[in-house]
Amino acid sequence: MTNGFHYSEITFWYVALGIGFVVVLVVIALLTLLLRLVQDIDNGVIGVRDTLHRVSGNTSATYLIAETASGVDDVLNEGLQHHLFLTRVMTSGAGRPKIGRRA
Repeated sequence: MTNGFHYSEITFWYVALGIGFVVVLVVIALLTLLLRLVQDIDNGVIGVRDTLHRVSGNTSATYLIAETASGVDDVLNEGLQHHLFLTRVMTSGAGRPKIGRRA
């Protein structure tokens, strides 16, 4: 007996204190994990927000798509006209190219 307590009672208190210490360590570890997960989620939300802002900036001029398509059609038609002209100039009635012929 020590100070009026039996050795088994003292052992019980040391075991209880040890278990309490382990529980506190586990709680600290779980709270740290929770904080990191919340920070990861916050960073993901910020990334999504930034991406949405960039998308809205990229699509702010979509009204120009029809005008651009019309311009592309015009360029294509002009290119086809040049192709047809060059094909007629390059070939003679016999189907041979005129370039390189000597008169």
